[in-house]
Amino acid sequence: MAAESKIKVGITQGDINGIGYEVILKTLSDQRIAEMCTPIIYGSPKVAAYHRKNISNLENFNLNIIRTAAEASAKRANIVNVMGEEVKIEPGKLTAAGGQGALTALKAAVKDLKEQKIDVLVTAPFNKQNVQSESYTFPGHTEFLASTFEAPEVLMLLVNEGLRVGVATGHIPLAKVSEALNKGLILRKLRLLNKSLKQDFTIHKPRIAVLGLNPHAGDGGLLGSEENDTIIPAVEEAIKNGILAFGPYPADGFFGSDSIKRFDAVLAMYHDQGLAPFKAVAFNTGVNYTAGLPIVRTSPAHGTAYDIAGKDKASPDSLRAAIYMACDIYKSRKGYAEAGKNPVPYAPSAAPARKFE
Repeated sequence: MAAESKIKVGITQGDINGIGYEVILKTLSDQRIAEMCTPIIYGSPKVAAYHRKNISNLENFNLNIIRTAAEASAKRANIVNVMGEEVKIEPGKLTAAGGQGALTALKAAVKDLKEQKIDVLVTAPFNKQNVQSESYTFPGHTEFLASTFEAPEVLMLLVNEGLRVGVATGHIPLAKVSEALNKGLILRKLRLLNKSLKQDFTIHKPRIAVLGLNPHAGDGGLLGSEENDTIIPAVEEAIKNGILAFGPYPADGFFGSDSIKRFDAVLAMYHDQGLAPFKAVAFNTGVNYTAGLPIVRTSPAHGTAYDIAGKDKASPDSLRAAIYMACDIYKSRKGYAEAGKNPVPYAPSAAPARKFE
């Protein structure tokens, strides 16, 4: 791939005391990544060097230290220093410095993304507690990016080769899920999911399974009324709008049966209903994608993993998949925009998500 056509991938360092740098360095040490795209880490060379010492088999790998994204080498993995030299690193600990470093990197990368100095954003995990401040009051990356890019509606979508799961309600307490659900919300999420499957994943006629909220999808009203009052009307309205939506299905049996093979994506009603089964089957390879943003953002499906930070035990597979997927979606969106409503399939740089019949 010609240097000028390479996608510039901005990668935030995440919590400096978590596994962020370990999975970033392990991923970028594979020269094939730099051949496919131009990786640009937003972080600290000092922190990167600290974590590099704890990782085996990286003797011949070095980062290209730059001042701005414009200086990035198209042939190497780059790092922009967005932190000062006085950085206290405490692997496995929840500290204010860890949160501040993550937030500083995120804001620097987002600024460059807005100014089109990078093409896509891949975020390493941070802890939602230590990033909180007067300038950051969001429960996660998703909500921050939605606010920053003024997206009217976004959808947390977990993706791997054979499964795509979105959630109608995101980072809210379980006790507030029922009151948050309404026909309009579910319908908006279905529209967004349907559009994302077309423009981001090149699926011409996506089929979407909708899960119920209650056990056994309410058992006809015996175990809850949300299905009859809210979910079914939303599915029916979606069908009238040309969306191939089906359900609601009982969540417990759905993921354990062959039913999932008939659909391109699943819309769960709340965070753990969708993410728990997803991570059970795809923890090391899953990608968290934020659908609905005007920009492309992905992240690994795992968290900071303080318990193994600094121990050379973290798998880079999820971050690697997040980089591949960010590049694939960027290409897909360009193809979709050029071809109108009929996206032209492209040759992806990683195995695409399976399309169910």
